[in-house]
Amino acid sequence: MKWAPIILAFLFMVSCKKEHKNVVSKDIKNESIAFFKPYSQAKLSSGKLMRLDSFTSKYITPRPVDVWLPENYSKEKQYAVLYMHDGQMLFDSTSTWNKQEWKVDEWASKLMNEDEIKNFIVVAIHNIKAERWQDLFPQKAFKYLSKEEETVINQQKNHIKQGSKLNGDSYLKFLVEELKPIVNKEFSTLKNKENTFVMGSSMGGLMSMYAICEYPEVFGGAACISTHWPGAKPIDNNPLPWAIFKYMENNLPDPVNHKIYFDYGTETLDAYYPKYAPTVNQILMSKGYTENNFKNLKFEGTNHSENA
Repeated sequence: MKWAPIILAFLFMVSCKKEHKNVVSKDIKNESIAFFKPYSQAKLSSGKLMRLDSFTSKYITPRPVDVWLPENYSKEKQYAVLYMHDGQMLFDSTSTWNKQEWKVDEWASKLMNEDEIKNFIVVAIHNIKAERWQDLFPQKAFKYLSKEEETVINQQKNHIKQGSKLNGDSYLKFLVEELKPIVNKEFSTLKNKENTFVMGSSMGGLMSMYAICEYPEVFGGAACISTHWPGAKPIDNNPLPWAIFKYMENNLPDPVNHKIYFDYGTETLDAYYPKYAPTVNQILMSKGYTENNFKNLKFEGTNHSENA
């Protein structure tokens, strides 16, 4: 498990423990209703899981959302918040489709107990398999395709169906306008961007990049693991990576008060990613990012899986 301690430590490094003025989030109706309930079925190494079985949204299809609380969570303290995509894959391998997990509870607890990082909670947004690509693709990047390139992409049979509705903007509205206010109300959180981060893998890596670009006033950092630069099924002469890169060039947030982490392996699906690393580095550095607030790490021999 090479990635987890590096990523989490980068996101919540000790140097950013200072608290800042809160960013006010947009609230939603029925704010007095308690949503999250203890979920005892999850097999955790540490901490406690709270669950809302079906978060009703005006933007996206309802889905479960979990909130992981560390051991000795207390309302007397305030916690940074890490929003993570593909929430059903994070904590309990006995309940996942491939019997793997990120082991977020193990690594987060270890790093907090060793005082390597600040105290934080994890908000885990479950995906809906049939809609995952539509929810997690960085929607505005698609606009950088020519009509001919759009036709090529829309004809692909894997991930994308003809006429698929891109839903990334709505997914982020759900996260920022609906979910975040409820989390901040029900849990003892630090609400400003310096203490609000987003993280995901593969398509979730793309969406984490997109989140910090679209809402730089909300998210102070993004961890983009095994970022799926091909955008969909890898094909020859694929225009999607270059559309994504054009979007990044025009929308990356201010490096003065944001952090971004990327990484990639070299096996299975990750074998498609190393060739894009120089372009990613060039874009970030051209926008003023340095080794102090940006990383793009290669992990030789690691594959595209939760275990990696």
